[in-house]
Parts: sequence; C-alpha cells; structure tokens
Amino acid sequence: MRPSQILRAGGGEKKPGQYLGPWGALGSMPQKGIVHYGLAQNRQNPLAGITRAAVFNTFRRTRNQILYWSIPLLVGYEIMQWAIERNEYLNSKAGRAEFEGQE
Repeated sequence: MRPSQILRAGGGEKKPGQYLGPWGALGSMPQKGIVHYGLAQNRQNPLAGITRAAVFNTFRRTRNQILYWSIPLLVGYEIMQWAIERNEYLNSKAGRAEFEGQE
C-alpha cells in the first residue's frame, strides 16, 4: 500500500500543491490580502449618530412591517368594541327584558 501524499510530505518547506493543514493551522502559508484596522478605545465614539439613526431606522422598520401588525390590531379592536357593546346591552334594562327567560 502506498502512503498518501500527506504522509510522504514530512516536515520542511511546503511546496505548491502540498497539503498545508486546515485553514489557519500553524505552519500554513501566511494569508495574503487580509488587512486589519484598529482604533484606540479613547478615539471611539460609540454613540455617534445614534439619534438620527434611531429616528430614520424606526421609520423604515415600521413602514416595512405595518401591514403585518396593523390589520390584526384593527380586527382585534373591532371585536373588542363589539364585545363591550354587546355586554353593555345584555346587562342593560332592555337586554335583560329581551333575554329574560334564557340562560
């Protein structure tokens, strides 16, 4: 049985086409084209633009979701109004007289 390319490679300098191990493993070739930027903690402003972003972001999200919550809200409100009016009628003098013998 012939050993695989990985077992024959051994240590030493890595050549093109040779297994380098999983991504980011020690001994693999350095990654190119990756740039890291940093900013000191005392130079950061975490609340920059928060009031403007809050107003416009809230408007945008509400505009995109209004049909998902406004229709059920209106239906629920109408049902509650009907139930309150019906309850008040049934507990009134006229309602008690109409449904006097039923229960």
